[in-house]
Amino acid sequence: MKVIGLSTYGGPESLRTFELDEPRAGAGEVRVRVQAAGINPADVMLRDGLLADYYRDSTPPFVPGMDFAGTIDEIGDAVDPSFGLSIGDSVVGIVDNSGSYGAYSEKVIVPAASVTARPAGSTAAQAASFLMNALTARCALDVLDLSTDSTLLVTGAAGAVGGYVTQLASHAEIRVVAIGSEDDEDLLRILERVGKVSSGG
Repeated sequence: MKVIGLSTYGGPESLRTFELDEPRAGAGEVRVRVQAAGINPADVMLRDGLLADYYRDSTPPFVPGMDFAGTIDEIGDAVDPSFGLSIGDSVVGIVDNSGSYGAYSEKVIVPAASVTARPAGSTAAQAASFLMNALTARCALDVLDLSTDSTLLVTGAAGAVGGYVTQLASHAEIRVVAIGSEDDEDLLRILERVGKVSSGG
């Protein structure tokens, strides 16, 4: 199996192709044939050595890549049937690539709970580019645990994370004060409206 990874830290030129044994899905896991992988700041930090202490007990090559889109081609034992996963499903997912191989791989193994259906009508590249931002927004709102009578100020509301926060908070019927540039006003109104429509408001 081909992967793109590194054995020494450095710039983009440190990334190269490696051949590794093809992984097999274990209990509670799925294997996904990767069609596209996102690039996140953590991937760059891995490559240039800023996370060297984090990976000091791991053996190279280090393979970046946290979010991906692809097709399930193997399902391990003991996968919860309520997930509704089948061979051939188009999915998006997140890799916890601490000490393991990331999504810059032909195939990647993840817990079945780490994948979900690919958004309808999206290309693989589009699907691989949104999940980390959306999950960051979701986690932030979960930590805040705001009630429906709350008001949430979102700075950078037209940005990748801010846009999802605006939609998700509006969906939860939280009053959102969205801050962005004048040029982003139309987009911000659309994001708020999408969140309210999806909640039935």
